[in-house]
Amino acid sequence: MSTENTGHGPRLTTLVASVLAALGAAWLVGLIWYAADMRAVVAEMDMHTDAIVVLTGGSVRVKTGIALLRSGRGTRLFISGVHADVDLADLTRSIDETPEDLGERITLGYAAGDTIGNAAETAAWMQANGYVSLRLVTAAYHMKRSVLEFQRVMPGVRITPHPVFPLAFKQEEWWRWPGTATLIATEYTKYLLALFRHWIVNRFL
Repeated sequence: MSTENTGHGPRLTTLVASVLAALGAAWLVGLIWYAADMRAVVAEMDMHTDAIVVLTGGSVRVKTGIALLRSGRGTRLFISGVHADVDLADLTRSIDETPEDLGERITLGYAAGDTIGNAAETAAWMQANGYVSLRLVTAAYHMKRSVLEFQRVMPGVRITPHPVFPLAFKQEEWWRWPGTATLIATEYTKYLLALFRHWIVNRFL
């Protein structure tokens, strides 16, 4: 029996383990960067945009969008990803806001089921209205992926990020809070997958 290849198995196992360890370390470093880069301060707060776009997913987002519209930060408010049986009254009931005076300036989008869908239905609405700038309101941990998807389908639109922080989100020392840590890790992984998908599309399609 030949013994020439007896060392290949352990060497291959060591190589695979080293590669996985390196990938894990890179992912962890990226996660730390991702968490640290979540902006707590909104840039260009006084800038007026054609539209304010809110991605559904929490009452803080909707409340912020309505407040921005009321303060004149945008001409129209578009709320993307609304459930089919929900209307504006349902959306605003939980935030003690009844924007009846703003009703004609608020549009609900029912077509989106995820972030890619949010970008697609917003792009169609922006184009239909001839708008070229928007203020994007979503959770801080969701902002990078949202901007990535929006820029892909609206390369000529100026996008101003307006991150918000849900009350249950623990930004300070996030690693000590399992719920927040899991949320950030999940969103960071989705962001990496979105980057990879866009790279594949741009490179091969």
